[in-house]
Amino acid sequence: MYHPDLIRHPDSCPALVLNADFKPLSYYPLSLWPWQTAVKAVFLDRVTIVDHYQREIRSPSSAMKLPSVIALKQYVKPSEYPAFTRFNLFLRDRFECQYCGVSRDLTFDHVIPRAQGGRTTWENVATACAPCNLKKGGRTPQQAGMQLHIAPIRPTSWHLQEHGRSFPPNYLHDTWRDWLYWDIELLA
Repeated sequence: MYHPDLIRHPDSCPALVLNADFKPLSYYPLSLWPWQTAVKAVFLDRVTIVDHYQREIRSPSSAMKLPSVIALKQYVKPSEYPAFTRFNLFLRDRFECQYCGVSRDLTFDHVIPRAQGGRTTWENVATACAPCNLKKGGRTPQQAGMQLHIAPIRPTSWHLQEHGRSFPPNYLHDTWRDWLYWDIELLA
């Protein structure tokens, strides 16, 4: 019987990494390890294999099915607050301009412009499309006659993980679905 996992190159067999509480370390980006890292962690006894691919790797003395889902043996406490990065900012704002709602040509905008003493902080930066950012220029939203949809806040890691669930990856192996919380209808 033909099975797609049997012909996969090992490089296309990443392992979904779960924390010791069997929740993914992160949803967006999805916590995946390359097969080599997963196998090394198995041999170092740092993870438990929860599920596997049909694909095997072999050495002269043994064979092993590649792990598709692994769980850490030691719980890793997630950081309460994520780093301020462009990607995390866009994720906080759900990849939408906070002025007009479009999802293309995204940049970030200082609500209080740097020229007016504004700083690059979670509470002063919002996602903006290039046209809205250009329209606003070096003015505050009030000065430019523009309204933010949502006031910028410092998100928690949990906040970003919840937003990340709205953006499922393009590919999910069948063995991962029990551990992830996206609506299966979105993935069909």
